[in-house]
Amino acid sequence: MWLQVALCLSCLLLGSQGQERAAFHRTNDRNSRCQYTFTVASPTEASCPTVGGGPEVEALKSRLTLLEALVNRLVGGEAGAVAGAGPDTGLQEAYVQVMEEKTQLQRDKERLDRQVQDLQRRLEELRQETERLRARPCQQPPPPSAPLQDQRPASDPAWQLGGAGYQEVKAEVTEVPAPSQNSTGCGELVSVREPESHRMADSIAGKYGVWMQDPEAVTPYGPKMLWRIDTVGSEVRQLFGYEDMDQLVRGFPTKVLLLPEPVESTGATMYRGSLYYQRRRSRTLLRYDLATESIAARRDLPHAGFHGQFPYSWGGYTDIDLGVDEQGLWAIYSTNKAKGAIMVSQLDPNSLEVKRSWETKIRKNTVANAFMICGRLYTVASYTSPNTTVNYMYDTATGQSKAIALPFRNRYRYNSMIDYNPAHKKLYAWDNFHMVSYDVRLGKLEGN
Repeated sequence: MWLQVALCLSCLLLGSQGQERAAFHRTNDRNSRCQYTFTVASPTEASCPTVGGGPEVEALKSRLTLLEALVNRLVGGEAGAVAGAGPDTGLQEAYVQVMEEKTQLQRDKERLDRQVQDLQRRLEELRQETERLRARPCQQPPPPSAPLQDQRPASDPAWQLGGAGYQEVKAEVTEVPAPSQNSTGCGELVSVREPESHRMADSIAGKYGVWMQDPEAVTPYGPKMLWRIDTVGSEVRQLFGYEDMDQLVRGFPTKVLLLPEPVESTGATMYRGSLYYQRRRSRTLLRYDLATESIAARRDLPHAGFHGQFPYSWGGYTDIDLGVDEQGLWAIYSTNKAKGAIMVSQLDPNSLEVKRSWETKIRKNTVANAFMICGRLYTVASYTSPNTTVNYMYDTATGQSKAIALPFRNRYRYNSMIDYNPAHKKLYAWDNFHMVSYDVRLGKLEGN
C-alpha cells in the first residue's frame, strides 16, 4: 500500500515539471474508507466542459421540452374531445362547422348541376323547335287583288270613283276628328294621370320651386322654352331658362336672368312672353317682360293677404297663386273680408288690373294647392299623401261649387306647386325637389 502511494507521488512529482500546479485531497468514500484524490491542471484544455453540457446541450433540452409540451397538448386535446371539455374544444367545433359547410356546398353544387342540365335540355328543345320552324315552308301571300270597284259591276254607281255614294262615305270619314291631346277645346276635368318626373333640383334651394312653359310664347323665346325658379331663400331672384325639355333634364340652362325684385313663394306663372309673380313681403304683382328684361307692369292685388296670412295648407307664404288657362290670367288668393275663403280674380295680362272677382266657400288653408282649367277652379286635398284627390271644383261661369274625388298622386310626398298649361293639357308640379307633370283629360261641356 505504501509502495503504491510512493509511486503515485513520484509520478506526480515527475509530471509536475510541465504543469503549473497540482492539488491533493483526502476524503472518505461511501463505505467510510479513506480515499486520496490528486487534481492536476490539463496542459491542453483551458477549462473543463460545464456540468450541464454547454449551450448546445441547453438548446437541445429546450427543443425537447417544447416537443414534449406539444405532444402533451395533442394528447390532451384528444382526451378533451372524448371527455367533452379541453383546451382545443374550439378547434373541434370549427372542424365540425367546416365539414357541415362542405356538405352544404356539395348539395348546392348538385342542385346547380341539376339546373344546368335542365337549362341545357330546354335549350335543346328550343333549338329543335327552331329547326322545325326553319324547315317548314313559308306561306306565300296571295297575289294582289284588283280594286274593289273593278270586282263590282260597272253599272253600280256606288262603286264608281265619282259616284254619289262614294262622295257620301268620304264626307263621313273627313268629318270625324282625330283625337288629340293638345286639343284647344274646353271641358270639365275628368281625370289626372300618373305623374312623369323630368328633373330633380340640384341643391336644398330647390326643395320648393316653380317651373313653367309659356302656353302662348313670343319672340325671342320659342314655344319649347321652359323656365324654373328655386324658391327656398330670402332673396329669390334667379330665373333659369332651358331651350327644351331635353336641356332641362340635362340641367343645362341656356339663359339665366336676374329679376330686379325678389320672388315670393311658388305662385309665379308664364304667359305671352312675360313672367308674372308676387313681390316678396307684399301684395304687389309684377309683370316681367322677357324680351326687354325689365318690369313692364306692377299693381297691388286689392285687399289680398300676403306673407303667411292666407296660405295653402303646406304654408310657404303661398298667399297669392297666379295661373293661366284657356281664358287667360288668374289670381287665387284670399282677403280679410272673405275670412280665408278662396277668392278668384281674372286679371288683365298687360296692366294686371282685376277684371272680375269671385268668392268661393272653399277655405284656402284647408287645401294643398289649386289651379284653373277652362274658368274652373280645382283644389287638391293633400300635399303629402301619395294617394290624394282633386276634391273641389268651382265654376266661375255659374258661380256654383261641388265636391269631387278625382285621384291625384304625390309621388314624392311634398307637392308645393301645381299649375295648368292649356297648350299642352298638362299640370306642372314641384314635388319635393322633383319637377313632374301630369296629363289631364277633359270632358265635354254640358250642352255641347
